[in-house]
Amino acid sequence: MGHDGRQDERTGSGAAILTRRSLLELAGLAFATRAIPPVTAFAETVHNQDESAQAVSPVLDKLSRYMSEARERVLPEDVAEKAKHHVLDTLAAMISGSEIRPGRAAIEFVRAYGGKEVATVVASNIVCGPIEAALANGVLAHADETDDSHGPSRSHPGVSAVPAALAAGEQFGISGKHFLRAVTLGYDIGTRVTMSMGGPGYQVATHRSTHGTVAAFAAGAAAGCAAGLEAQQMRLLLDYSAQQTSGIGAWSRDAEHMEKAFLFGGRPAAGGVIAGMLIRAGWTGVEDFFGPRQFFRCSGAEGKWRCQGQSHATRRKARRTLRDNPDEHQEVDGGLSHPGSAGCASRFFSKALIHS
Repeated sequence: MGHDGRQDERTGSGAAILTRRSLLELAGLAFATRAIPPVTAFAETVHNQDESAQAVSPVLDKLSRYMSEARERVLPEDVAEKAKHHVLDTLAAMISGSEIRPGRAAIEFVRAYGGKEVATVVASNIVCGPIEAALANGVLAHADETDDSHGPSRSHPGVSAVPAALAAGEQFGISGKHFLRAVTLGYDIGTRVTMSMGGPGYQVATHRSTHGTVAAFAAGAAAGCAAGLEAQQMRLLLDYSAQQTSGIGAWSRDAEHMEKAFLFGGRPAAGGVIAGMLIRAGWTGVEDFFGPRQFFRCSGAEGKWRCQGQSHATRRKARRTLRDNPDEHQEVDGGLSHPGSAGCASRFFSKALIHS
């Protein structure tokens, strides 16, 4: 039909008369043809993007090989002895933690939940699935906060590394030496992640929990070592661990210590076992999550004033004050009431400091 409702007139040769509608249709077709690349070109673009996305940096390649070789690497005598102390300390924390509410809740949960009888829940007669056992033991380990801690990374690595290695070790039937090496790798990898992000300053600046971040990587590395993952699989394990980093500073208001024990120990320990088992089963992902615009940037650790805590807000406030009053020396109160801000920034900023 034509625009006025009449049928398009035809010429004697059978060709259609060009109407406004047909002209627009032809123009649209031409535009679409130019806008959409040929299938082969599109496929080549996607292939190139995939290759770029899966490129592995030399640093991560070296790290993943280091992690995969840990199960066979003999620990120095002093390191092995220290690792045994930390394992014993964590097991003792689990036993004492079983006597207070978070620990009792963890045991009640796994007893009711059930699961395949594979892994041990400390301080009980329960044998359940490895994921559930890691969750319960992680909560038990931090229930009364008698576990170990690490200042430079601001974390409690034992409450995630030991439960994850124990559960995954029982799942895969590893030896005692292998278990100890898995625990050691968990401590080694997990703590270094937040240390590279600024340690305590990272949590003050972002309000993200360093404890939850360290725990996710510590448990993942320990479980991955127990699972016997190869270098490429270790890279994927790190990717899955990064996806599970979580936790905000609200845990400090948990009066009963239950959420805190979940964040510091139970959730990451279970997540590490899940990651190790999934990667061992053939799951895939991103092999270089430390690459550009990935983990560090997404976690807020890559910035202009990295790891300077609450001085970020004070600097911004001071800059605004000087912008509005360029000829005056202003006293700026940044509200540095948080105890973690001590030593991070002066309460008063001079023009020279702000413009430096």
